[in-house]
Amino acid sequence: MSETPTMSKAVQGPLGKPMPKSPLSRPRSFLWSRRIFLTLLTGFVLLPVYVMVSSSLKPLADVTGEFRWLPSELTIRPYIDIWSTIPLARYFVNSLIVAGAATVCSVVIAVFAAYGVSRYEFRGKRVFMVTVLSTQMFPGILFLLPLFLLYVNIGNATGIALFGSRGGLILTYLTFSLPFSIWMLIGYFDSVPRDLDEAALVDGCGPLGALFRVVVPAAVPGIVAVAVYAFMTAWGEVLFASVMTNDTTRTLAVGLQGYSTLYNVYWNQIMAASLVVSVPVVAGFLLLQRYLVAGLTAGAVK
Repeated sequence: MSETPTMSKAVQGPLGKPMPKSPLSRPRSFLWSRRIFLTLLTGFVLLPVYVMVSSSLKPLADVTGEFRWLPSELTIRPYIDIWSTIPLARYFVNSLIVAGAATVCSVVIAVFAAYGVSRYEFRGKRVFMVTVLSTQMFPGILFLLPLFLLYVNIGNATGIALFGSRGGLILTYLTFSLPFSIWMLIGYFDSVPRDLDEAALVDGCGPLGALFRVVVPAAVPGIVAVAVYAFMTAWGEVLFASVMTNDTTRTLAVGLQGYSTLYNVYWNQIMAASLVVSVPVVAGFLLLQRYLVAGLTAGAVK
């Protein structure tokens, strides 16, 4: 009777020789190093979030005093006081209106512009594309004074109040989000086969019919990615909102500084308001995550 081997034999090839290890296999040290690095990275990312959440549930005395990892007393009072300390609800509505309008206008204009560039040849096409892309090279502060003077002069000449209004702020945000949106959708529309357009034209659709019935449904991930980018640009912008708005049209990004007064800084309310302000953005990312990833990857590669 043959003895049962106590150790498993190495995997052998067809000639009885041991099979070499796969080049894709990773040593155990690499796996543990990766786990440790990812754990540290996760802690580094979540630590500020924990401090923000814990500070928003502390009384003001605990926040301004010696730092403690665990609150001595939990309270939701900061989440109630944030609405009365400053007109947070009005700032919230202003931000929703400005960011929503800027997003809709940016997406609509970018869809038509990108479709025309992607599907048609015209004189100056390359110059237009280079101009659109080159606008991303300049810092935003470079346009602050020219836009300010332009809005003031238009208001004095025509009576149209652009400075200090939501409409003026929406136009300002379009100058930043629209060029990138057009450039990104051009790359995405180029990835949509032209055969779909030709099939729609054969079936009796016009150019607009082919756009809305064929191309737009196929380009939903790219359009969603553009919409998220435009919304994020308008939602968290501070520089232009601090100059182009007044007490009535102020947005959230600027209004949060109202929790810092001459005599006190309400740190617990600042943390609570920051978490409340982040809810629409986080919810939008969670709902549109799969479209966003697909749109960014497909629109960035031509």
